[in-house]
Amino acid sequence: MTQLMNIAQICTSISTIAALALLLVRPLRKWALGLRQMEDGQKCLLRADMLRTYYRHRDEATIRQYELENFLTTYRAYRALGGNSFIEHIYTEVSRWDIIS
Repeated sequence: MTQLMNIAQICTSISTIAALALLLVRPLRKWALGLRQMEDGQKCLLRADMLRTYYRHRDEATIRQYELENFLTTYRAYRALGGNSFIEHIYTEVSRWDIIS
């Protein structure tokens, strides 16, 4: 019985160490490869594209179907990269616009 308890403790320890290693690997990989800067640059480009679409159409409050689809795809990518809530307000407004096919 004590052998089973020892094995269980060892397995628990190994699982804990593996989980901690996985938590450290992603940030270290991003730091070593410069991925954080690339993600920030990508977020900036996505935000600029969404704002360009927004300011182009905000006076008429209408948007073409293909532009809306592009906007939504860009929005999802921006949020997946951890984009801030500023674009959330833009997204809410654009979703109320009339769609022109």
